[in-house]
Amino acid sequence: MTAEELQSGHIFLLDKPLDWTSFQAVNKMKYKLKREFNLPKKFKIGHAGTLDPRATGLLIVCCGKFTKKIPEIQDAPKEYRTEIKIGVQTESYDTEKPEILPQDISTVSEEQVVKVLDKFIGEIDQKPPVFSAIKIDGKRAYNLARAGEEVEMKSRKTTILYIKEIHIDFPLVSFTVGCSKGTYIRSLAHDIGQELKVGAYLTQLRRTKIGEYTIQNATSDFLENDFRFETLTSCIDAGEDTY
Repeated sequence: MTAEELQSGHIFLLDKPLDWTSFQAVNKMKYKLKREFNLPKKFKIGHAGTLDPRATGLLIVCCGKFTKKIPEIQDAPKEYRTEIKIGVQTESYDTEKPEILPQDISTVSEEQVVKVLDKFIGEIDQKPPVFSAIKIDGKRAYNLARAGEEVEMKSRKTTILYIKEIHIDFPLVSFTVGCSKGTYIRSLAHDIGQELKVGAYLTQLRRTKIGEYTIQNATSDFLENDFRFETLTSCIDAGEDTY
């Protein structure tokens, strides 16, 4: 890999760790690339689809001329391995906020859970979480929510392509979900809980696929201080378009 190849266009598949923002991961990559290849100050780099800090998994980073591919990749369907906890809720729909509104789940059966999951396959109306980066009157919804302001989120159409590989160990339910661009898995977890009438929230989320790009080809080694790009084999070579 050379500086010229990077500027011509390159795609890296990263396995983002827990508690890192997508912005931090891209900045880490940018710092290492510029340091190792002596790249110009205006070297272009960006990610194709944000992952929440509490989520792990596939983060696609495009650099050089391949940054033009970002919108195309963002539009691709996504796949996530998901774990939810039923019988309790949180204001953030994930682990950011403490548990509230505990409910008895002794009457909830595995068959009920599977039937409810099946109901969500197809096009659905979904309200994004209040604790999200969506802007309302120019302000991030999560900033308004954390300031204690009332926030009304508008529902939007999204598509759940499939829900498979379901594993139930009450109160935890895990499954793999395929979905269209713009789907909030936190909202899906919350809505599943509402349909079950016992509440639920997202406990774990791992993105495993974006379009044809998979987590199996991703690396988390870029976080290591002694990491060198010449050892990286899990990236898409310049000029090789697999999507």
